[in-house]
Amino acid sequence: MGYLVKEIFYTLQGEGSHAGRPAVFCRMSRCNLWTGYEKDRHRAICTFCDTDFVGTDGVGGGRFATADELADAVARAWPSEERAHRFVVCTGGEPLLQLDEEAVEALHKQGFEVAVETNGTRVPPEGIDWLCVSPKIGSKLVVDQGDELKLVYPQPGGSPESFEHLDFSVFRLQPMDGPELEANTRETVEYCLKNPHWRLSLQTHKYLGIQ
Repeated sequence: MGYLVKEIFYTLQGEGSHAGRPAVFCRMSRCNLWTGYEKDRHRAICTFCDTDFVGTDGVGGGRFATADELADAVARAWPSEERAHRFVVCTGGEPLLQLDEEAVEALHKQGFEVAVETNGTRVPPEGIDWLCVSPKIGSKLVVDQGDELKLVYPQPGGSPESFEHLDFSVFRLQPMDGPELEANTRETVEYCLKNPHWRLSLQTHKYLGIQ
């Protein structure tokens, strides 16, 4: 089947530990916590997703038969032939439904540092350079270690304390977007101030008006 990719584009990473860093985003199609269709949102495990990951019709998207074809497409999105500072963020949807060790190796051959943003319900392949896990309450978390844990807050039924035993280098809280964003942001800031084990993560790309 190869790899189904919604879009591939060059931008600044908007959130988390690498916020502000130039990166190619490789957004893979499909997710195991929501179909991506609004008619199914009410019964999804993750009901607050703000991303279109359905299909392969986005900029740079498509079906890639091999890992090398996928890596070549990512490399074409980087603005120069120089390999210094190359950084790709594999996201979704849920990228670990498709991203495998072969794809990671192919991206490395193109000179990319490989970051992955995952919901933590799939075991990641070897070789990932930066693993960011964003748990969704109601799903089974199988990834208990990585570089960054980024919890969208607040999520009904889940408290940040319940994740603090996991083996991550950085713990971040990100205000849940939507009609209650202002209140959620205040609550998130207050929580981080009272619990300095957690750091605030903002979706700066939305404030900047970039992709």
